Amino acid sequence: MPNQTYTISELASEFGVTTRAIRFYEEKGLVQPLREGQRRVYTTADRVRIKLILRGKRIGMTLQESVEVIDLYDPLRNNTEQLLSLINTISGRQARLLQQKDDIDDMLTGLSEVLGLCEKALGKRQKKISAIPKK
Repeated sequence: MPNQTYTISELASEFGVTTRAIRFYEEKGLVQPLREGQRRVYTTADRVRIKLILRGKRIGMTLQESVEVIDLYDPLRNNTEQLLSLINTISGRQARLLQQKDDIDDMLTGLSEVLGLCEKALGKRQKKISAIPKK
């Protein structure tokens, strides 16, 4: 169906986004719908671009990163450059997330240690308080 077209409402519904989000992509020049009067008419290519942008967003890519990778696509070539760029972007993102995960794990360990010390100190105080004779 290469000549299939879509309305902004159809795309918004399909991808679970607002029409405002799709208009934002249009304002940024990422999609260029045809116009029939005031109505926007999106092509299959526009639909694929929106799908790829949203997929990139879902895996933590910036809009700029997504667009750079998408724009490397060339239907007449094997797209090695596009794939290598995507691998590089994903690998960098993955490394940053793993570092953040390690940092969070270290922080949680530190919090547990401090919490244990505080609870231990409170336990000793409770014993001292209960050892004081009541009048």
